[in-house]
Amino acid sequence: MRRKVNSSVRQRWLNALGGLLVLLVTTSGIAQENFTISGKISDKEDGETLFGASVFLEGTTIGVVTNEYGFYSITAPKGNYRLLISYMGYSEMYQEVSLDKNQKLDFEISEYSTELEEVVVTADEPEMAVLRKPEMSVSKLNIGTVKQMPVVLGEVDILKSLQMLPGVTNNGEGTGGLHVRGGAQDQNLVLLDEAIIYNTSHLFGFFSVFNADAIKDIKLYKGGIPARFGGRVSSVLDVRQKDGNNKNFALTGGIGLISSRLAAEGPIFGDKGSFLVAGRTSYAHLLLKAAGEKNSASFYDLNLKTNYSLNDKNKLYLSGYFGRDVLKFGNIFDSSYGNTSGNLRWNHIFNDRLFSNMSAIISKYDYDLGFTMEDFVWVASITNYNLKYDLKYYFSDKFKLDFGASGLYYDFDPGQIKPTSDSSDINPLSLDRKKAFESGLYINAEHKLSKNLTAQYGLRYSAFNRLGGQPITHYANDLPVVYNSVLGIYESGSPIGETFYDKGESMKTFGNVEPRVSLAYQLNEASSVKAGFSRSAQYVHLLSNTAAVTPVDVWTPSGEYVDPQLSNQYALGYFRNFKGQAYSMEVETYYKTVDNRIDYIDGSNLIGQNTIETEILKGESRAYGLEVLLRKNEGKLTGWLAYTLSKSEQRTPGGAAGGLGINNGEWYNTSYDRTHDVSVAGAYRLNEKWSFGTNLVFQTGRPVTYPNGQYEYEGISVASYAARNSDRLPSYHRLDVSVNYKPNRKPENRWKGEWVLGIYNVYNRKNAASVSFGQNRETGANEATRTAIFGIVPSITYNFKF
Repeated sequence: MRRKVNSSVRQRWLNALGGLLVLLVTTSGIAQENFTISGKISDKEDGETLFGASVFLEGTTIGVVTNEYGFYSITAPKGNYRLLISYMGYSEMYQEVSLDKNQKLDFEISEYSTELEEVVVTADEPEMAVLRKPEMSVSKLNIGTVKQMPVVLGEVDILKSLQMLPGVTNNGEGTGGLHVRGGAQDQNLVLLDEAIIYNTSHLFGFFSVFNADAIKDIKLYKGGIPARFGGRVSSVLDVRQKDGNNKNFALTGGIGLISSRLAAEGPIFGDKGSFLVAGRTSYAHLLLKAAGEKNSASFYDLNLKTNYSLNDKNKLYLSGYFGRDVLKFGNIFDSSYGNTSGNLRWNHIFNDRLFSNMSAIISKYDYDLGFTMEDFVWVASITNYNLKYDLKYYFSDKFKLDFGASGLYYDFDPGQIKPTSDSSDINPLSLDRKKAFESGLYINAEHKLSKNLTAQYGLRYSAFNRLGGQPITHYANDLPVVYNSVLGIYESGSPIGETFYDKGESMKTFGNVEPRVSLAYQLNEASSVKAGFSRSAQYVHLLSNTAAVTPVDVWTPSGEYVDPQLSNQYALGYFRNFKGQAYSMEVETYYKTVDNRIDYIDGSNLIGQNTIETEILKGESRAYGLEVLLRKNEGKLTGWLAYTLSKSEQRTPGGAAGGLGINNGEWYNTSYDRTHDVSVAGAYRLNEKWSFGTNLVFQTGRPVTYPNGQYEYEGISVASYAARNSDRLPSYHRLDVSVNYKPNRKPENRWKGEWVLGIYNVYNRKNAASVSFGQNRETGANEATRTAIFGIVPSITYNFKF
C-alpha cells in the first residue's frame, strides 16, 4: 500500500515548534534576580571532558548533568551556595559560590586513585538526582568497569560487557552485535563519535570494533530514546572516543596471545588542543601459518581524534575510525570487510545558557568476496553523508530544551561482480545502486513539573525520500510475491514492465511524527517510579535470513514495495537505593510492537538479487518482558545481578500475496527470543596488587527449526521440517574468571603495568552454536551433530600505561 507524507500534520508540528521557540525568546527576561553559572567539567589528570557529571547546588533541587562535551549551565536565585560536582569513580568536589552575577566556572576533578585501571564504582549522580531524572531504559558502563570483566582471548570487549546487562543479548557464541529487548540487530543504531557503524564485529564476532583504550563513554538507550536520535526502532548505542590527554604525553597498550594494541595521546598547539591515536592488530594468521594451516584470519583498526580551541566559545573536533578484517580459506576464496568513518565537529557557546554542536559526518561499510578458482570478486558497500545541528538551551532550573535538525544521504551499492583475470568465465555484473535521503527535525524538553515529578517529552519528525537512478519493476496485480496453491509455496510475481527514474528524481516519500515522553515521580528519598512511551521509524533494512550476521549481509532502503518499520514501546519502572547508594535496584517492564517487519519466504535467495521484493513478505513483531538489575556499588566487592524474563515473536500473514503466510500466519519465536537470561558480574579488589573478576551467564537456548520427519522421493531421502523456530538449542551457560596482578613499583615511576590472567568457560561447557541433522555414511542411521565454538579458553595479557 502506498504511503504519502501528511503535510498538514507536518505543518502543525512545525508551527508548534516555532511557537515554543518564540515563547522562550520572549520570556527569557523573567526572574531578573536569577543568575547563571556555566562551564565545563574535566578530568584533572588528562583534561578529558566528562559526560554525565553532576553539578548541583547543595541543599536545593537545582542541578544539571554535563552534556557530551562536559558543558553545564545552572540558573538559580541570587544568593550564596555550595556547589557539588560528582562523577562515577571520581572524588566529589565542593566549591563555595556567591551567585550575584553570571559566572563561568570550569572544574577539574580527580579519580579516587591514579593506579592503573583501579576503579571504585559509585553512583554517577547525587542520590536524589538519579531518582528524579526522567531517564529510564538506559544502561551506562564505566570503561574501567568494562576492563575488569573477564573476556574471551583476553581482549576487552564493550559489546560483550553490555550483553551482561538486562534486556541485552547476542545471537549465540562467536557472533557479534546486540539484540535489545527482543529486537533484531539491524534495529540498533550504533554510533561511534556520531558516525553510524553498520558491522560492529571483528573476526565474525569474536572481537568488537571498539578499542577500549580509545573509548571514554558508553551509553545504551534500550527505550525512552531521546528525540535527537532517529532511524532505528530498537535501541541506540552511543559510544564516544576520548579527546586525548591535554596535560601530558601518555601511552597505553596491551600485549595478548593473538592481538595487541597501543594508544598514544598528548597535547598539541600548546594548551589549545590534544590528540589521540590508537591502534590494534591481530596476529592469529601468523600463528595459523606457523602451524601449517592454510586458512587465515586477521584484523586491524585505527582510532584517530584531535581537537583545537579557537577561543572560550568555539572548539573544533576531528575524529576518525578505520577498521578491516582479512580472511582466507585455502585456495577457495578470500574476503575482507570493514568500516570507515570521519566526523568534523564545531562546538559553539552562544552564551551561558545556549550550547550548540554542528557535525559533518561520513561513514562507509564495504566488503569484498573473492573466488580464487573462478577468478572473480564480489564487492558491495553502503555509504552515508550526514550533516546535523544540535542545540541545548538551559532556560531555567525547571526547564531545559534540546532542538535541532539533520540530513542523511544514503548510497547503497548492493553488489558488483568483477572478473579478476582475462581467462575468467565470469561476466561483469552490477546490481542497481540505490540512493535515498533521510531528514529529521526534533525538539525535546526536560521539565520539572513539581518537587517530585519531572517529565521529558519531545517530538521528532522524520522524512525519507527514495531517489532515482535505477528502474523499478512492476508486477501483475502489483504483487511481487504470490502464493502457488498447487505446490504450496511462495513464488516471485510476474513482471509486467518497469519504470526508470532519473538520478535525483523522487521515487517514493515517507514521513512520520515520532512522539517521545517519559515521567519520573520520586516517592521518597530512596525510591521513584518512572514510565515512558516512544515511537520510532526505521527506513533502512538489513536483508539476512541467517541466524547470525555475516559480512555479506545486504542493507536496502524503504521504497515502492518495502515500507518503513514503525515501533511503539511502553515501559514502566521502579528504582530504589539502599544504604545510601551502596546498593541499588532497577525493575522495568516493557511492551514493544513493530509494524512492517520484513520476513523471508522459505528458500529465499538474498545474495545477488536485484528484485529483493520477490523474496520477502511484510509482517509484524512484538516483544515484552521484565528486567531486574541489582547492583553493589561500593566496597572491595562490586558488581551486579541481572535477570530478564522476556518474549520476542513475529507474525507474517500472507496478505495480498495469498496463502497462510509464514507458520500459517501465527505468532512464532524470533531467532533472538530468550525466555530466561541471567548474568552475574563481580569484581573483588583484595589489595593494591591483586584483584579478581568473574562472570556467570545462563540463557534459554536460541530458537531453531529442526526436521520432524522424512520421506523418499525417487530414491532420495528428503527431510520435512517443523514450524519455523518451534524448537530450541540446549540452554547456554558458562563461568569466566580473571586475575589482575600489579607488580611492585615505585610511586614516582611513570611506567605502570599489570598482568591479566583469564579463563573463559572455566568448566569447559560445550555450548551448542548449532545442531545439524544428517545420515551416518556407514550405518545410514539418522544422527544429529552439535557444533560448539569454544570450550575452555585460557588467556594472558600484559597491560601498560606510561
